[in-house]
Amino acid sequence: MKRGEFIRIISGGVVMFAVGRSAKAATKGGVKRGRKTLRFGIFTDSHFSDTPTRGTRFYRDSENKMREAIETFNSSDLDFIIELGDMKDMPPSADPKQTLQDLAHIESIFREFDGATYHVLGNHDMDCISKEEFLAATTNTGRAKGRSYYSFVARGVRCIVLDANFNSDGTPYCRGNFDWKSAMIPAEQLQWLDEELSAHPKQPTLVFLHQLLDSFSNINKNVCVNNADAVREILERHSQVRAVFQGHHHAGHYSHRAGIHYITLQGMIERAAPTHNSFAIVEFSPSGELLIDGFKDCPDREF
Repeated sequence: MKRGEFIRIISGGVVMFAVGRSAKAATKGGVKRGRKTLRFGIFTDSHFSDTPTRGTRFYRDSENKMREAIETFNSSDLDFIIELGDMKDMPPSADPKQTLQDLAHIESIFREFDGATYHVLGNHDMDCISKEEFLAATTNTGRAKGRSYYSFVARGVRCIVLDANFNSDGTPYCRGNFDWKSAMIPAEQLQWLDEELSAHPKQPTLVFLHQLLDSFSNINKNVCVNNADAVREILERHSQVRAVFQGHHHAGHYSHRAGIHYITLQGMIERAAPTHNSFAIVEFSPSGELLIDGFKDCPDREF
């Protein structure tokens, strides 16, 4: 078992470290009806592709890493699972049929979870196919099916999924027509976000997206949403927003501002299986306590 960091954070301050857990340590049992806390499985950047390893990216290994995550999620007490984008990977010049085959394969493993499943769009999800093709080949549960941004409620917690995969002129990412360093959330979606939060002021809210919103921190701005300031202005006007979960930056990151935790998970793709993997189980209580039970390379965190 790799040493992982256990971080307890109070008002943004890191106060202690301990050893993380292996994937075999998950709690057994199905969903418990009497439980008051929200529990969900989460991972990001699996980048699955039937292509050789390049650098630290072990594309084929993501198949077994995903299986390990889903096996752990299925043996745990969870309300849903969500992946934060870049589920698959291909160069823009690749054959769309091949990337759709790879996507169908990794999606079939994801769908082995016995419960609700949700996707967040990442830039590589549209590297040689369109958003419509990606959404048609994957499954979001309930009314989220076929949508790139949406909301759903679990255990009284509102979960909002955003899509920042748009060029500066507002055109959507499609078949590689984008620069990954340029991502933005269009005005129409910003209006929807504000209306969604305004309509449910008493529901604790978690936000999910691929690219990062915490451009105010010491993170490389290339991995951030270009109009992150506008998005944060909306989030900070609504006190029910507790945390933002992000992917894209494979090393992971954390920051805190105006009562909102910005948590970037480590990328699943990095380094070889079976020693390495990255996924987590998140538990969120009505009182605002947020626990992240990380596996292998993903650190545990307590907020």
